Parts: sequence; C-alpha cells; structure tokens
Amino acid sequence: MTRQETDTARALRGLASGDPSVRLRAALAIGTAPAPAFVDPLVDRCATEPDFSVREMLTWALTRHPPEATVPRLVAALGSTGAQARSQALHTLSKIGDRRAWPAITRALLTDPDDEVARSAWRAAVVLVPDGAEPGLAAVLATQLGRGDRATQLSLSRAMAALGEAVAPLLHTAGTDPDPRVRAHAVATQQLARDPDAGFAFSLAEATRVAALGEASGQG
Repeated sequence: MTRQETDTARALRGLASGDPSVRLRAALAIGTAPAPAFVDPLVDRCATEPDFSVREMLTWALTRHPPEATVPRLVAALGSTGAQARSQALHTLSKIGDRRAWPAITRALLTDPDDEVARSAWRAAVVLVPDGAEPGLAAVLATQLGRGDRATQLSLSRAMAALGEAVAPLLHTAGTDPDPRVRAHAVATQQLARDPDAGFAFSLAEATRVAALGEASGQG
C-alpha cells in the first residue's frame, strides 16, 4: 500500500470514529488534501453526522473538491428520504455556488415539510438562481409566507429580500391576505428589504400586532 493509500484509509477511518474531534480532524485533513475517493464518503457522512461543527467541516472539505465531482453527487442526495441528507446537500451546494445545480432546486424542496430542509433550499436557491428566473422563484417563496417559527420566517424573509424587485408585487398582494400570519410576515419582509439592519423580531411583532388589530376591527 502506498503512502497516499495509507493516508486515505486513515482519513476514512477517522470519518467513522465515534469521537467528534477525530471526525473533525479527518474532515480537515481531507479538505487539505482533496482526492476523488473522498467525495462519496463525505456526502454519505453529511447525511448522518450529528455534530454541527463536523458537518460544517464536511461541507468545507467538499468545497475543496472540483464541482464536477461533487455537484452530481450532492444533487443525487437531494432525493434522499432523510431530511438531514437533503438539508446538508442543499447547504453544501449553496457554498459551492455552481449554477449547474439550479434545476435540482425543485418546488418540492422549496416547500419541503421539514423546516430545516426548506430553509436550506431557500438559501441555496437565491445563490443559484440564474438571471431571469427570479420572478418564478419569488412566486414559489411567496407561498411559504407565514410558515414556521420566527427563525424560519426570518430565513424566508432574507431569501425573498435578496431577490430584489421580483418580490415587491408579491409582498404587496400578501399584505392583504386573509391569514393574519401571512399579512404580518409579508409586512415584516417588506421592512427587512427596505432596511436590512432593522430588527426583524421587532418588525414581525409590530406587523403581527397591526394585522391582529385589523382582523379584530373587521370582525367588529
């Protein structure tokens, strides 16, 4: 066995270690000396890795490999039944930034029932969307207004704000939606788009209060 083969085998064993610090060092070593043999094991590990810091290092290691090797494998992982596999593949594709992955960012992923998968899809989509496709993406994202907790809503608002003018008419329409959560989220997103430094939590809370008052007034 050559020195390179020995190093490869050691790194792959490290990825499977029960010690997260060993897995972290293995991912760092792989990213420092990338090789084709590592791509599949890295993607597979992303699907099951429980430690956030290790997952981030796995993603970094994948970005160190040629997109020609990583993007097809990550796109394949988007069809996994495991939510973490889909989420981490999307996260890694957003870091690689290769727009050849755009066709794989489907409506199903953008509306995935798992919040973390959907959030990863929104972030990846705004990175990968080709020129001219922003209105279509914005229309799908608008269907998710009012969804989830505050963190999920902030993720969606940031993604929509990144699309610029394409979202303006959609947010205007959503501002009159019968659902007060949708109305409040739309207004908070408009405020975020106008002032990215504004506090989203305050904007959402204020918009929610206004929407609730409007609903109460309508019922009175």
